[in-house]
Amino acid sequence: MAKVKNKLSKSPAFIEYLTLKKVNFIIFGIGILAIIIGFFVMASGDTYSFRSLSLAPIILLIGYLIIIPVAILYRKKEITETEQKK
Repeated sequence: MAKVKNKLSKSPAFIEYLTLKKVNFIIFGIGILAIIIGFFVMASGDTYSFRSLSLAPIILLIGYLIIIPVAILYRKKEITETEQKK
C-alpha cells in the first residue's frame, strides 16, 4: 500500500494569513501621505502651471497605483524549516 503523508503542517490559518501586518500599515500611510501631497501640489499651482498639470498627477498616480497596492499585497517572506537548517 502507498503511504499517506500527513498534511498537517504549522502553516498559519487562512484568516491569519490574510490579515495586514504593521509593515503593511506603514506602507499604506506612506501612500496616503503621497496622495495628500499630490493634492496640495495640485492646489498650490496656477491652473496651467507645470505643478498642476504634470507633477501633481504623477505624484497621485504613484500614490494610487503603486504604493497603495504594494501596501495591500506585500507579504514578508516566511522562513521555512529547511531554510533554517542550512
